[in-house]
Amino acid sequence: MNANFDGIFSGKRALVTGGLGFIGSHLARRLVHLGADVSIVDNLDPSTGANRFNIAGIEERVHLTIADVNDRKQMAALLEGQHFLFRLAAQTSHVGSLRHPMKDVEANAVAQLSILEFCRKHNPEIRIVFAGTRQVYGRPQRLPVSEDHPLAPVDYNGVSKLAGDLYHVVSHQIYGLWTTVLRLTNVYGPHMRIKDARQMFVGWWFHQMLDGGELQVYGDGQQVRDLNYVGDVVDAFLLCAAHPSAQGQVYNLGAEPIRLLDLARLMIEINGSGTYKLVPFPEERERIDIGDYYGDFSKIRAQLNWQPTIPLHKGIEQTLDFYRRYREHYL
Repeated sequence: MNANFDGIFSGKRALVTGGLGFIGSHLARRLVHLGADVSIVDNLDPSTGANRFNIAGIEERVHLTIADVNDRKQMAALLEGQHFLFRLAAQTSHVGSLRHPMKDVEANAVAQLSILEFCRKHNPEIRIVFAGTRQVYGRPQRLPVSEDHPLAPVDYNGVSKLAGDLYHVVSHQIYGLWTTVLRLTNVYGPHMRIKDARQMFVGWWFHQMLDGGELQVYGDGQQVRDLNYVGDVVDAFLLCAAHPSAQGQVYNLGAEPIRLLDLARLMIEINGSGTYKLVPFPEERERIDIGDYYGDFSKIRAQLNWQPTIPLHKGIEQTLDFYRRYREHYL
């Protein structure tokens, strides 16, 4: 987290949607530290990672609105006069998208378009960074996955996120809006939802270790993934908002790949205790599993000088330490 923003955000107005969630709250904290006038909107949906404790210590330095991003009247008032918009509000559960597909598409596609349309008409100079996902690629045809990989999502969540992703790309192409899409891989760190596996398996693994439970690794554990620490991801968002070369771009994030079985062993080693067990895939997860994935982040490294700076072992240590201190707010 060594990026230097030279006063770019100081005194400027920045809106973070989903700002009580995992990544959004970290982003809000960094923006406050950089001197921005920060607004947060979040609907506190209990199925998401929204948590008021995520902004503990900065409550008096941000403007918080509890509202849904599909509330056009509320969003119009919030967007007026903003210089930066960071779009973290989303429905991220893959299984949840299959159970509640209309809720999924309302959050991930309809709301994205309506906000872009407001910005086009009323605040066309705003700089917008959208939190996309690797899920838009589906099952990789080649590794590492670069931005020109075919787009073939395997579940409804991937489809709705792809729609939101492309609305941002096309709004730049047609109207010249400053939009950038970051296709995130597995993001982990303090403030993530860990009380269940709804958002990310690693969060649930942290929960199991804290409770002395057994880590369940699906299949043979040989699946490959890459993980980014949340602080590095926040740097990427800020770089995209700061640099003109990011306008209209799509960037993959990524890191050194690791097999899930090795990740489980590493987490147990760092924790100093714990066990793991190989278990069969649940049927609903097996249908949408993408197999091996790790991203090619050479484009954002070349254009914005971004790359991961927090080694996996250090990020796991910091995350475990956070939840040992504040577990009552997350379990």
